Amino acid sequence: MTFPDAPQATAHAKINLFLHITGRRDDGYHLLDSLAVFAGAADRITLEGPGDTMSLTIDGPFGQGLEADDQNLVLRAARALQTKAGTAFNGLTESFRLKLEKNLPVASGIGGGSADAAATLRLLAREWDADQAILFPIAEKLGADVPVCIAQRPARMQGIGEILAPAPVLPDAGLLLVNPGVGVSTPEVFRAFAAGGGITERPEAFLPTRWDSAEAMVADLNATTNDLQAPALSQCPVIGTVLASIGSLPECLLARMSGSGATCFGIFPNPDSAKNAAQVLNEQSARLGWWTWAGGFHHTGSSI
Repeated sequence: MTFPDAPQATAHAKINLFLHITGRRDDGYHLLDSLAVFAGAADRITLEGPGDTMSLTIDGPFGQGLEADDQNLVLRAARALQTKAGTAFNGLTESFRLKLEKNLPVASGIGGGSADAAATLRLLAREWDADQAILFPIAEKLGADVPVCIAQRPARMQGIGEILAPAPVLPDAGLLLVNPGVGVSTPEVFRAFAAGGGITERPEAFLPTRWDSAEAMVADLNATTNDLQAPALSQCPVIGTVLASIGSLPECLLARMSGSGATCFGIFPNPDSAKNAAQVLNEQSARLGWWTWAGGFHHTGSSI
């Protein structure tokens, strides 16, 4: 049996406009302060039909080489919710054949795997009529970026990612994403961060209630940074090339790395200026095998 209109959920790329490491817990987890937003670029999860067990197939531009095994976050999320929903609600938590369309680069600092897990939770919660409130405790156990990806709304992340507060109202700015096709190891980046001196004492980043323009947003973001950018550069020097290329584009207001890399972003006055900049970069990116995406912020919250 297959669904005539297969239910789907989108997993939008998560971008850290700034990322400060503010402490470290006794269990080794780092504390952070970050402003997370979402781009139009997205993976997609589809329920292809019931199955004897939870199973996953992966396709899409970045699907090759990914393992659909027990360690895959999509299957881990599906099975965790299946157990919880069945126990809490006695729901009809049958198993499904899932398909992941992988459009986002892997190990790239834009939360692709976390977004996929969150999209899986949202989609299955709807199918099983489970309370959305149970998704966040499951998400926290799956990874630091999974909770913010549940709602897919701009949010300030603190703690280890589980403390979420509303973000400023975003302007209609343009966003350009560039990934050089090189995966970066997050543990290696954190080791380089520690070797470089580690946590810096500073005042908490100020965020207003809204930004009326991209220029106003960048003026405040210029007082912030990504603490992992320099350590990632030491591990992956091509990040510097990407940042320089973005920063040299017409109308670019800010070029910065997202997460632990290697994806970098540029902020532009509006989506059209970001798309125009991507066209300028097109020849270089095609020659070097870089992945690019240009457009605006994803504003509307979870899309199922």
